[in-house]
Amino acid sequence: MKIYTRKGDTGHTGLLGGTRVPKWHLRIESYGTVDELNSWLGLLGSLPEGQPQLAQLRRIQDRLFTLGSHLAADPEKNQFALPQIQEADIAELEAGIDLMEADLPALKNFVLPGGSAANAQAHIARCVCRRAERMTAALHAESPVEPVILKYLNRLSDWLFVFARWLSLQAQSEEVVWKPRQD
Repeated sequence: MKIYTRKGDTGHTGLLGGTRVPKWHLRIESYGTVDELNSWLGLLGSLPEGQPQLAQLRRIQDRLFTLGSHLAADPEKNQFALPQIQEADIAELEAGIDLMEADLPALKNFVLPGGSAANAQAHIARCVCRRAERMTAALHAESPVEPVILKYLNRLSDWLFVFARWLSLQAQSEEVVWKPRQD
């Protein structure tokens, strides 16, 4: 199979189901941002600090591919049987949050990204996840998206926030507390 088809040379691309849309279409932006998030998670999983959570990171990456396939499909014309995001996937994120939070000190202040490279990269992934969620919510207003997809992205951003904090704890680096100026 050739990697290039030349079909996208005019600024349009195909959805699952055959519909052609401009590459700036909200559906393309939504699944493209999910793909970007998946790449950030791949980076986090390749870091030594991410190794204790590697199995969960890989499951999350798998779910993001599933989620992206739904966003890449024309809801009216797609004939492919796609894997599903399930409530159990969300429950797994919540269980992961609870496990990591059990090790963390109570959050008493806002924290800034940083303190370690892994923490900052997890926060970047969290921000990309939030962008994917915003784009998918906008897409949902235009063309209904399965509610479990929005729920998964929302919970994943929470997981990434806690993961960033947990990475700081594992690295024994202090969290950077936000101290607003008092002018």
